[in-house]
Order: sequence, then C-alpha cells, then structure tokens
Amino acid sequence: MAPERPKRAVARLRWLLPALLALAWLAVGAFAGPFAGKLSQVAVNDGSAFLPSTAESTEVIELRAAFEDTDATVAQVVAERPGGLEGGDFAYLAAAGEAIAALPFNAGPAPEPIPSGEAAPEAAMMIVLIDASEEAGVDESDAVAEIRALLADDRPEGLEVLVAGQAALGADLGEAFGGVDGLLLLVAAAVVAVILVLVYRSPLLPILVLLSCGFALAAASAAVYALADAGVIDLNGQSQGILFILVFGAATDYALLLVARFREELSGGADRFAAVRKALRATIEPIAASAGTVILGVLCLLFSQLESNRGLGPVAAIGIGASFLAATTFLPAVLALFGRSAFWPRRMASGAAPRRSRLWSGVAGLVARRPRAVWLTVAAGLVVAAAFMTQLKADGTTQTDVFLTEVDSVAGQELLAEHFAAGSGAPAVIIANADQAEAVASAAEVDGVAEVALAVDETGEVREVDGLVEIEAVLEDAPDSDAAMDTVERLRESVHAVSGADAKVGGPTAIQLDTLNVSERDRALIIPIVLVVILLVLMLLLRSILAPLLLVATVVVSFGATMGVSALVFNHLLGFPGADPTVVLFGFVFLVALGIDYNIFLMTRVREESARLGTRAGTLRGLVATGGVITSAGVVLAATFSALAVLPILFLAQIAFVVAFGVLLDAVIVRSLLVPALTFDIGRAVWWPSKLARRVRPDRRE
Repeated sequence: MAPERPKRAVARLRWLLPALLALAWLAVGAFAGPFAGKLSQVAVNDGSAFLPSTAESTEVIELRAAFEDTDATVAQVVAERPGGLEGGDFAYLAAAGEAIAALPFNAGPAPEPIPSGEAAPEAAMMIVLIDASEEAGVDESDAVAEIRALLADDRPEGLEVLVAGQAALGADLGEAFGGVDGLLLLVAAAVVAVILVLVYRSPLLPILVLLSCGFALAAASAAVYALADAGVIDLNGQSQGILFILVFGAATDYALLLVARFREELSGGADRFAAVRKALRATIEPIAASAGTVILGVLCLLFSQLESNRGLGPVAAIGIGASFLAATTFLPAVLALFGRSAFWPRRMASGAAPRRSRLWSGVAGLVARRPRAVWLTVAAGLVVAAAFMTQLKADGTTQTDVFLTEVDSVAGQELLAEHFAAGSGAPAVIIANADQAEAVASAAEVDGVAEVALAVDETGEVREVDGLVEIEAVLEDAPDSDAAMDTVERLRESVHAVSGADAKVGGPTAIQLDTLNVSERDRALIIPIVLVVILLVLMLLLRSILAPLLLVATVVVSFGATMGVSALVFNHLLGFPGADPTVVLFGFVFLVALGIDYNIFLMTRVREESARLGTRAGTLRGLVATGGVITSAGVVLAATFSALAVLPILFLAQIAFVVAFGVLLDAVIVRSLLVPALTFDIGRAVWWPSKLARRVRPDRRE
C-alpha cells in the first residue's frame, strides 16, 4: 500500500496549481471588477480628447490660455418662432439670461437676447460662457443640462428654444458615450454567450469562457483606470468602447482555439491534466503570436499626432494583454478542474477518433482538386471589390453629423445657420504680435469672413498679453462645414503673409481642418509601419520569408475589398454623409492585426502537420482541423464588434461594420479558400528559405 501514497500525493498536487490559479483570478475579479464601471470617470470626451498634438490650432489653444481668465466654453441659446418673435418671447429670454447669470458656472456677463437680422425677427440668440474648470467644480455636461432644464420652465407656447455651441455638442457627445459601460457591455456579453452556446451546445463551457472574458476585462479596466487617472495615457469614450469589444472578442477567440485542442486531446485518450498541458503547449505559440501581433499593431498608433489615436494604442494593447493572460492561465485551470464535465451534456468518449467535419473535408477536397482556380477566382473577386474603395468619402464629416440620433445641439446649430452668421458662436481665433495687430485684422477680411474684431479689455482698449493680441474672425458658414474650412485656409494664407506678425489661426474650424490634415499624414506613416511589424512577426513565427509575404498580401487585399464594400454600404444603403478620416486607419490596423490572427492559427497548424505529412497533405489536414474553430472565432469577433453600433455615434457604427465584415471575410473566405489554395499550389517552396522547403516527402506533388 505504501506506493499508493506517493501517487495520491501527486494526484493532489495536480489539482493544486489549477485551483490556486482559479482562486487568484477570482481575487483579481473581486478587486478589479468595479473599475470597468469607473472608466467613464477618467474618460475625456470633449474636443481636447481628439486634438492633433502638433498643429497650428493646438498652438493657438495654448497661446490663447493667457488671454482667458477661466477655462470657459461657449454655449449658444437659440430661440425661434415662425412668423416673428413676440414681446413675451424677449421678456422670457431676458429673464432666462438673468437666471443663467446667477448660476455658479457662468463665466461671463448676463446673456442678452440678440435678434436675427430679418425685418420681423424670427429668432434670437444668447451666448453663454461656461466655466467647466476644476476650480469651478462643475462638469460641462451637467452645466448644459442645467441650462436646458432652466429654459424649459415657463417657456412661451410655440417658442422653440435649444442649446447649441461647442459646450452643447460636447455634452451630447458625452451622453452618447454614456452607454459604453452599460448597454455596450451587456450587448457584447449577450452576443458572445449566444454564439458560444450554439458552438459548444453546452451550458457550462460558455460560462467558463465568459468568466475568462470578464476577468480579462476587469484586469484591463483596473490597469487603464490607474494609468488614465495618473495622466499617463489618454482615455475617451471611443477608446473605452473599443477596449470592451476587443477584450471580449480576443479572449473568446483564444478560448475557442484552446478548447478545441483540449477536446481533441481528450478524444485521443488523455486525462484532463495531460489534455490541458498538451492543448496549452500546442496553442500557446499561435495565441502568443496572435496577441503579440495585435499588441504591436495597435501600439503603432503611438506614431499618430491625434491624441485620440495615440490614446487608443496603449488602451487596446492592455486589453489584448489581459485577454492573453486570462486565456492562458485561468481558462486552462478551470478546464483542468472540470475536465470532460465542462462539455456536459455532450459526452466526451476517451480514445474515440476525432470526428471529421463534412463541410471542411469538402472545402479541403475543393482546394486539392482545383487549387489554382480557387485562389485566382477568390483573388479576382477581392480585387474587384477593392476597386470601389475610391468611392469611400473619408475626408471627414461635420460635427453635427457625428450623431446618428437627433440631439438638441445639432438642431440648435441648424437654427443658428438659418437665422445668423453660422459661425457667430465659434469664430476663428487669430493670435498675432501686437505691433502688427491692425495689419493682421485687415488681412483677415477674406472671402467667407463675416466680421473681424480685436479682443478688448474692460476699458475698450485692445487687450495685449505678453506682446500678443487676440483677433476673432466670425465665419459666414457653419463652423464645421467644408466652406468654413476653405475660409480658414484662405485666412491662414492671408495672415501668414503679414511680415513680422507671426500670426496663427485656430478655433473649432481650424481644429477640424488640422485633424483632417493630420489624419492623412498618420495614414501615410502608420500603415507601412504596421505592415512591416506584422511581416516580421510572421517571419519569426513561421521561420519563412515567402509564406509571410503571401499572408500579408492576402490580408491587404482583403482590407481593400472590405473598404470597397463599406463604401457601397455607407453611400448607397445606409446613406451616411461621409466617413471620419480615422476610419480608414483604424480599419486597417484592426483588420490587418486581427485578420492575420486567423492566418496565424491556420498556418501554425499547417506547419505542424507539414513536418509530418508534407506541405500539401499538411495544408489539407490543417484546414480541416482548424476550419470550425477559426470560423467560430471570426463569427464571435465580428458579432462583438457589431455591438459597437448600439452607441449612436457615426464613427463607431462605421468601425463596427468595417471590422465585422472584414473579419468575416478573412475568416470565411481568405483563410478558408485563398490561403490554403495558394499554399497547396506553391507546395513546400512556400516555406522558403527554411529547411521545411527542402524536405522531400513521399508525396511527389510536394
């Protein structure tokens, strides 16, 4: 009986490590879980979160700070009565102005109604300065909400009153992002749960995978919260939403790959502990390569000059890193603890031959019979779809087009444009040397500028700070329109020509113009960097040069096809006014980094099988073995990104479609047909210059 004691001790030790890992992650979840709901507290959703880090408009913001006594933003109260305002309307607005002046965040004099220019004024406007600084102790969104509530009291019947301007736009944007840590999280979790139940046909295994996702999100949220709170990284609602989706999608993808191999090992007769070890050993390389590829890809966004892009890079990298840790520690631990019971009520017979999928066996047969015809046909279809990419209107949208639902700030802006100089509440701001103030003011009177005025102090004298003056140029067109941006370009050209003035033009329209220009620069710089990084990762993983080049080429063509289809859908099916300039960059980074995942999952298995069977037989075996799991992973990732569409923001809706469609295209078409057919057609030469390319197998077709 003595020899039995060491065996029982070893058996108990085999349970110990998985149990400790599971308990450790439960502790992480208990501590870090609440931070997912706190991220909105450290997220910044106003215009400063999306500024170009080095641009003329950003310089103006910094220089203008010396002229401001408060960090005030502008809100515009606009009232309209068709047929003409009445005396009671003006009395109501005057009383509202006095009430607003008494609010603690009001940073200017009592707002007074300014009638529109019609003979019988149909509209009036009041400008409110909101001090939303830390010293004022009020949030911009709360201030706008309080103004709107105040204006709703005793409003004359038939008078429409709205709050517009930069402050109102920022408040409405913050409200739109308010569903990030509630509705978005709920939808993403529900989508993943439904798909996992359909894939596994088991109630327990989806719960284990969702727990892995939840713990990964908790760990990532805690890290992001700490770094954002310390000012190390920038977080906004856009990045927060993408973080949630990435964590759920990536953690589920890694789980699908690990569980599939675990089930395969159990079917081969291994006990639960040996099955977990073998499954983790077989999948750790592709999962690590996948996570590393995505992390390096999103970190390339640090080369961007847009603060929103730069902030997303480390946020997304932290999310992927947490997903990798949870999928390779917590999930193996609970799989070892539950063993075959994780698949209940399905029975996992020990020693049974793995079932071969009829579908993927059929696909493999097609690839084997007509490899060249398959890859040529698929490639031609992708190239045709990519040709429509030129129709994508990615030259930016107006601020009022950001929302997919009706909001007061947009409706108010439309009323302002109808009755006033559209740019009256958001003028272009010029900072210049004081000794050239008059010359700059004169030069600022270009086409598209309605009015030019030098900033003055309380005595009516031109205000000079550190040898600089501030000049406001009211634009004739809406501040977020193409016409206004053309005016800013003319304005800059004219004032820059004033010798010795060192004039710089900023303001909301200039910020939008600079954002467009910086976005073009970012695309030209970051896209090649991402391609080089991913190519190097694939070369290290596959120990080959030719195969990585082919894989990157297929993903690039797939990206082009995705953007071509997106252009058709956005323009003709959904009727979107245009696309945010960052859609192309984000779409490229996510599709190339995530799309290459499926090629990594496939080709690492193909390489493993090729070492035993030869390249062509190994390609078919790898395709059949990974077909179901990779397609399931693609569906999960596409579905989770689709959840972004629940937030009423144009950019997120477009990213949701681009990534969801592109991921499905990669998983179902590129990885299932194009890559296997290319690999089969080329044969062992695809592994050049590794030894595998020179290894001759009995199959003469190698």
